[in-house]
Amino acid sequence: MGKKIAVVVTDHFEDSEYMEPVQSFKEKGHTITTIEMEKDKTVKGKQEQSEVVIDAGIDDVSPEDFDALFIPGGFSPDLLRADKRFVLFAKAFMDAKKPVLAICHGPQLLITAETLQGRDVTGYKSIHVDLKNAGGHLHDKEVVVCQNQLVTSRQPEDIPAFVEESLRILG
Repeated sequence: MGKKIAVVVTDHFEDSEYMEPVQSFKEKGHTITTIEMEKDKTVKGKQEQSEVVIDAGIDDVSPEDFDALFIPGGFSPDLLRADKRFVLFAKAFMDAKKPVLAICHGPQLLITAETLQGRDVTGYKSIHVDLKNAGGHLHDKEVVVCQNQLVTSRQPEDIPAFVEESLRILG
């Protein structure tokens, strides 16, 4: 049976880092719910190749409603981490040991949620120092899986490995 995956996303997400994993998750029978500040808003990728209509506003969902969290990269995670509601939402998944899938700049939300202490992690090269400062054990490789829960990758080129490990964790 497919898992219910929450996807926190806003404008300026990295197009391929949203579109490719979401397509793969859906093909495997998982349900995707996009979450932003407001329902029915259309957000645009930073390459302007993709538009996503938001399924739910952050105030209308609870981490308990979902089996996993996906955080695509781009500038979106940096914008979302300025909103405490998204930080607490992400923290709840980490605290509950539910699968968290974060690519490129996605781990920025987890840094702000202060959930990376002692975790094996990777991310885009510009946030490597931030990941280390957050207490994470940085590994500069295409995909890092920590405690069979947290899946992180660095950049669009890592999407195939990211999707493969994410699907494995999702079961």
